[in-house]
Amino acid sequence: MPPLISLHDARLGFGGPPLFSGIDLHVSAGDRIALVGRNGSGKSTLLRVLAGEVALDGGRRIASPQARVVYLPQEPDLGAHATTRDAVLAALPPELAHEPWRVDVALADVDLPGDRAVDTLSGGELRRAALARMWVRDPDVILLDEPTNHLDLPTIEWLEEALANHRAGLVVVSHDRAFLGRLTQTTLWLERGVLHRTEKGFAHFEEWSAQLLEEEAAARHKLDRLIAEETRWSREGISARRTRNQGRLRRLHALRAERADQRKRAGSARLMAEAGQSSGKIVIEATGLTKAFGERPIVRDLDLTVMRGDRVGIIGPNGAGKTTLLRLLIGDLEPDGGAVRHGTRLTPVFFDQHRTTLDPDQTLRDVLCVAGTDTVMVHGQGRHVAGYLQDFLFDGGDARRTVGGLSGGERARLLLALELKQPGNLLILDEPTNDLDLETLDLLEDVLGDYDGTLLLVSHDRDFLDRLVTSTVVCEGGGRWTEYAGGYTDYLAQRPTMEIRMPRIPAAQAPPKKRSRPKTKLSWAEQKDYDALPDRMAALEDEIAGVEAALADPDLYARDREAFERHTARLDAARVELEAAEERWLELELLREALADGR
Repeated sequence: MPPLISLHDARLGFGGPPLFSGIDLHVSAGDRIALVGRNGSGKSTLLRVLAGEVALDGGRRIASPQARVVYLPQEPDLGAHATTRDAVLAALPPELAHEPWRVDVALADVDLPGDRAVDTLSGGELRRAALARMWVRDPDVILLDEPTNHLDLPTIEWLEEALANHRAGLVVVSHDRAFLGRLTQTTLWLERGVLHRTEKGFAHFEEWSAQLLEEEAAARHKLDRLIAEETRWSREGISARRTRNQGRLRRLHALRAERADQRKRAGSARLMAEAGQSSGKIVIEATGLTKAFGERPIVRDLDLTVMRGDRVGIIGPNGAGKTTLLRLLIGDLEPDGGAVRHGTRLTPVFFDQHRTTLDPDQTLRDVLCVAGTDTVMVHGQGRHVAGYLQDFLFDGGDARRTVGGLSGGERARLLLALELKQPGNLLILDEPTNDLDLETLDLLEDVLGDYDGTLLLVSHDRDFLDRLVTSTVVCEGGGRWTEYAGGYTDYLAQRPTMEIRMPRIPAAQAPPKKRSRPKTKLSWAEQKDYDALPDRMAALEDEIAGVEAALADPDLYARDREAFERHTARLDAARVELEAAEERWLELELLREALADGR
């Protein structure tokens, strides 16, 4: 099949040393290509070159004049448009202008109303609007940079299905291993400016890349120390990870089997007896846990026991209440009913890369060390900062670098180093994989794989869950949560058969068929809620912005502690209310659409 986009001897360096050179690459209809590489290796830049957004220093880019090439960046910018419909309509190609129905189909595909103001969209909604802009163009080539960021699991699975059934050629950069493994048939590895290629999907990447590095090391063993050091972690890390992962998988399977056995016991009474005899064995015990916001149940009659050493994943769609459940379990939020009991000697550590702020003028040593020393206290034990930094993929000399000079991946690794040095036997992670590159994900997985405490993990990353958790707590709708032994794949095998409504697969190939619509509609109360919720959500968003602005005052706590605590409490409550309002509006919108379609 003739290529739609080709690069010939492509070279780019932005006026400095080449970011890459000598690249030959062809993308044809139906191609399924994963583009991987270390953070900062040039993956996103190469995508932009393919899209025609960045000019080459040397070589050529050739694109078929008829090919519609669509590029979805990591951070879509739709700020020039007032509403979602305006944003999608602006993306409709001139040759398809006579088919405006495509806009409505694309918005329906991603379950977004056309009258939503762009500046009120959440991160996930903004990503879905960008996907609608992509589908409306009926693309021949799709270039995706971290497309699953801010999407929940149902939407990620829908996007996989949509891409798998589309005829376009696909090149994707992603940290989501399951997403890459499902979709790709070819892997490109951008390493030190050279593009390596294998006609195998991403599922084979670790084995292939390790073999490639071993062959290179054998053929060029006399390379200078600089290049050897550059590739040391990649080569040794991949090999070491494969060895460690085998042991970890054996331990994880044993833990899952033990957890499944616990769930099968007749013995909630037996568990209670064991807990009494061995203090601290039960970490969290929830009985009849119930929480609702207004008439919307978030958690209903949940019984859950978390034992010492358990690793519990929490999953569900955006707005389901995952963070609320997490806060209930750790005692950060009072339930409406039921009780939560915590074990003895519990020391929680909360990791959230977005909550911790770093001073850009501080050095890495300043951030990590006891003041005026080179010593990092890790779980109560002193370590030299250079050695500790190497555990997180830094060079020993990086201790003198400033935070402001770090890349995004390096900053994420520093936050890991900062938070995970704290002594704690309960580690709480709320969406820790967002915006992390594969290299940092590997590191986080290594650290958590060796962690001997108890873990609570909210994540949309299926592969991450499969590699780490002993059980998975899943939102089943209506405030019902069910625990399944094992990871995400185990949950899929165990869950009861159910019909899950997903967005439609994009089918912008023909006008939508007209359907007869029964004369059914929302009840009076439901319609009243539906009409009032947009204003309610807008008011809450304004209130949240105002409270955040007040809390941004660095002197507020010292000047007026009572006001600080009042603002903090209101901020948490307003965020919960906004999440509940968004979920209620989505529920009513889906119901309204189903009634209108006669479903």
